[in-house]
Amino acid sequence: FQMTTLGNLTPSSTVFFCCDMQERFRPAIKYFGDIISVGQRLLQGARLLGIPVIVTEQYPKGLGSTVQEIDLTGAKLVLPKTKFSMVLPEVEAALAEIPGVRSVVLFGVETHVCIQQTALELIGRGLEVHIVADATSSRSMMDRMYLTLFSFCSFLFQRLARTGIIVTTSEAILLQLVADKEHPKFKEIQNLIKASAPESGLLSKV
Repeated sequence: FQMTTLGNLTPSSTVFFCCDMQERFRPAIKYFGDIISVGQRLLQGARLLGIPVIVTEQYPKGLGSTVQEIDLTGAKLVLPKTKFSMVLPEVEAALAEIPGVRSVVLFGVETHVCIQQTALELIGRGLEVHIVADATSSRSMMDRMYLTLFSFCSFLFQRLARTGIIVTTSEAILLQLVADKEHPKFKEIQNLIKASAPESGLLSKV
């Protein structure tokens, strides 16, 4: 991508990836309740804007299904996996069915494993990746901050920025996708973000 277009998001060229938001992770992942809440908001926005959603579950036989709070109604694909990256053959086939896809909005767990490996594989396939910091976490804050906070305190951020991976927030994503208060879905998106998203433990570490 040329740097002048890096970061642009439009509903027609975007796919949402929800990674491994599973029941067994609930007691282990930092701020998992907040991450669930923000994930719900993102998926509601995707449904309003007609954006395809791809969901994976890491070894669901052992780790359980996606948490009940996450509404997967209308998801294009819900797929079990054992590979850490979400980029499975079935996912690649699903992406190939979406004309003009350019950007992936990526969130879930764990930041330093499945999220990072998914992002790097997608970049390798020529896609731009937006990682949603307030909807992404790990078991430890060290591993989480490895990717998602800000450039002055993230070990990996500068490497990711150079590759075309953008670290952003849920509200920024939703407002970028509507882009204009005259958008026919603006009011509904505005209603989603009227209450601020939980800070998900990010601000406490600044």
